[in-house]
Amino acid sequence: MSEYYFELSVKPENHYELFLDLLESLTEDAIEENEGVITIRSEDELEDFLEPLNKFSKALNAKCEINYEKKESIDWIKKYQDSIQAVEVGNFYVRPSWIEEKKEKINLLIDPALAFGSGHHETTSSCLLAIDEFVNKNDNLLDVGTGSGILAIAAAKKGAIVDVCDTDEICIESTMSNFSLNSEKIHYSWVGSVNKAEKKYDVVVANIIADVLVMIANDLKNATKEGGILILSGILEKHEKRVLNKFSDLEELKIIHKNEWVTMIFKNIKGSN
Repeated sequence: MSEYYFELSVKPENHYELFLDLLESLTEDAIEENEGVITIRSEDELEDFLEPLNKFSKALNAKCEINYEKKESIDWIKKYQDSIQAVEVGNFYVRPSWIEEKKEKINLLIDPALAFGSGHHETTSSCLLAIDEFVNKNDNLLDVGTGSGILAIAAAKKGAIVDVCDTDEICIESTMSNFSLNSEKIHYSWVGSVNKAEKKYDVVVANIIADVLVMIANDLKNATKEGGILILSGILEKHEKRVLNKFSDLEELKIIHKNEWVTMIFKNIKGSN
């Protein structure tokens, strides 16, 4: 272990997910999320991140508290591991590898890394609840913007036949690694979005952001079978009506609110595509 390490913490007042996406694109080091603060620790200097972060903040007109320090090394890997807690969401138990499984739950094993998605975030936990309720064995399911693959793995654990896609190749690689970690298999994967889907699915899941959901709404509907389920998340409450309007031709089954985040579950009724 090096004598020193570098710590960069970012606390945006808004646009949290956009800042998280930026940092995930800049580093392969583990990213910690804790009460609105995004932290990266590395034995390599992180000073080159400061300029992109400041420019990004100005472009979004967003206030963001940025702290960068050189620190004396302690066993910060263990300290980081101790900060990551397992979480129960419905019948699922999301845990890192260093925490024991719960045999009475459906265990999802996700180790923090690039594109780490965990059940702690409201959008992820709400999607897990929706998958728990609406996904059945042998359903053909597509996870759009798969990220870490946590939602796709949850669906596979319920017996679904899972395809995944993401515009970021690193996310596909991360998902494949996490599937192996969970002793599950991806049926098919591709780099790109839902518009490249070659078939229709019983269930389509898209945990992205509201602007993208609205932009690809027709593609999401076209990828969902008649009578199929569409699960949408990553939606801030202030964008709820806009997304609902865009998908008003579907049957609304359930809306889940968690803090400022919204998850929507629809049924693709006849004639909606």
